[in-house]
Amino acid sequence: MSGSGGYVGRYLRVDLSSGAFAAAETPLDLCTRFLGGNGFGVKLLWDEVSPAVDPLSPESVLILATGPLCGTAWPTSGRLEAIAKSPLTGIYGDANCGGTFGPALKRSGYDFLVLTGRAERPVWLWIDDGRARLEDATGLWGLDTVETEAAIRRAKEDDRVNVACVGPAAENGVRYASIQASPNRSLARTGVGTVMGAKRLKAIAVRGSRPVPLAAPAEFARLARAMHERIRSNEFYPALARHGTSGLVPVVNEIGRFPTRNFQSGDFAAADRIGGEALRRDHWVKDTGCFGCPIRCDKVYQVTSGEFAGAVTSSVEYETLDAFGAAVGVDNLPSILHANERCDRLGMDTISAGRSISFAFELYEKGLLTTADTDGLELRWGDYRVVLELIERIARCEGLGDLLALGVREAARRLGRGADAYAMEVKGLEIPAQDGRAQQSMGLAHITSSRGADHLKAFPTIDETGSPNEVVRRYGAAYLPEMADPHATRYKPFLVKDGEDFGAVVDSIGVCKSGGTFVMAEVYWADLAEGLTLATGIETTADGLRQTGERIYNLMRAYNAVHGITRADDRLPRRFREEPSPSMGALGEVAHAEEMLDEYYALRGWDSERGWPMSETLGRLSLPDVAARLEALRHG
Repeated sequence: MSGSGGYVGRYLRVDLSSGAFAAAETPLDLCTRFLGGNGFGVKLLWDEVSPAVDPLSPESVLILATGPLCGTAWPTSGRLEAIAKSPLTGIYGDANCGGTFGPALKRSGYDFLVLTGRAERPVWLWIDDGRARLEDATGLWGLDTVETEAAIRRAKEDDRVNVACVGPAAENGVRYASIQASPNRSLARTGVGTVMGAKRLKAIAVRGSRPVPLAAPAEFARLARAMHERIRSNEFYPALARHGTSGLVPVVNEIGRFPTRNFQSGDFAAADRIGGEALRRDHWVKDTGCFGCPIRCDKVYQVTSGEFAGAVTSSVEYETLDAFGAAVGVDNLPSILHANERCDRLGMDTISAGRSISFAFELYEKGLLTTADTDGLELRWGDYRVVLELIERIARCEGLGDLLALGVREAARRLGRGADAYAMEVKGLEIPAQDGRAQQSMGLAHITSSRGADHLKAFPTIDETGSPNEVVRRYGAAYLPEMADPHATRYKPFLVKDGEDFGAVVDSIGVCKSGGTFVMAEVYWADLAEGLTLATGIETTADGLRQTGERIYNLMRAYNAVHGITRADDRLPRRFREEPSPSMGALGEVAHAEEMLDEYYALRGWDSERGWPMSETLGRLSLPDVAARLEALRHG
């Protein structure tokens, strides 16, 4: 394709084993059927990375992909996707971040990168307005991510160079290592950084000056301005702009959905000490934001006194406040900020790191780990110094950290002793900071997510906030009151499926879910379709866009199916199913996620036995080759 609108029309394939580069036109069919981002990524994984390929082998593929709205005037248009077969879960993996790297990659002349092979020695990839080469990274190996970015900018004598790099965690093989992208944004989940480190690719740096082409610039600008205004006028805008996701802490703590002590409960007595108000009052320096974002939900925080004086960090999300706060019983906010800074610099997912540590703490509490296993460390709830020490040991794969670096599923398998009962994961991915007993839609979202336990694939927020206005905006008054009730199961399979389809589109076009949440009424599908039509010149309708979301999500499920995933894997840990919540907002509740699967599968057009897409569904979505392969597996 020519790159006449939305897409720059080129992608780059790099074979790190041979050092060969191959630039080619972005296929029009790929754009019309899969949009970009994780749509591109899952199609490439399906075509190129079979179940026989080890995620950390040279044959594995890492994709970094933008979308058609990335780098445009559309609100929150700074998102980037990294896609790979996950070394943590062994199935489809991806991660998403904002910042400026995605738009810079696009301006450098490429819609996406495909990275294969393994370099003989550490290298980094330099892309300067379309010209690409590999440079020696021997002197960068071992540096943290902040040091790496600074060294590359010094080498190029340009502070505007955008860098995506890995830190020591990826170099050492931590299964949930991240890629950190300018400015300090994390492609964190599923171990995409581990894949990059295994390829001995330390960093990717880009510099670009090419504008993103638009098919109808004036009309697109008009609609983009209107969408910016819709976001600013939404009732939730002021709180998110002031606090970012840290403002969720009191809301979810009240409903009993704030995981505490490895999900033993869902409320934390000291939640007010580690939430958004405390952050704003005691540590806020300035607001900042990603490319094209009117919300500016990111913040820079600094510790000015005490044990962690001098710590400066950004992108402190709700998830991290739980992972190194309530999840391990810690109410020392400066230590949480320091933990966030260390994980970002070491290049490590804060969710999986925090869950691995809280898992170890509970094993110690239950007597399944002793000081003989921990090199003398006493793993006591609330001991932030031990939490910080374990972060360092995990990144170095040292002692107990070597076990925890595998993730909780594999760590429990190797340890034995009944440890699996305390491994809070689904399909190998650690459960984020939502308790499915307190919010039934989240429990279902965790087990149906394409990458393992996850809240952002479906992103069901209506019953999190209990907002009837949002229900009416999106679906109509007929869905009240159950849709807004966190404990109700009625309509939740529909809510999760709809969110997954919408999320697949959002993650493929290069915009942010936080912005999309504000305008995710039925009309937003139409506005988004109009925006894509004006940007790309490819006629898009709301119904067609919904079908594209379905196509992408079904291909993700099919990819997992050929890797052995079935209905048996769509399951929460026993704690959620059998231990009633002790938390006041959800007192006595258990998760009913598995009970909703039949309805969810029926809505999806998946069979009830395996939870695989049926041939009729895949045919409707124009995936006949996928249907044929699954049919062969069914009857093989």
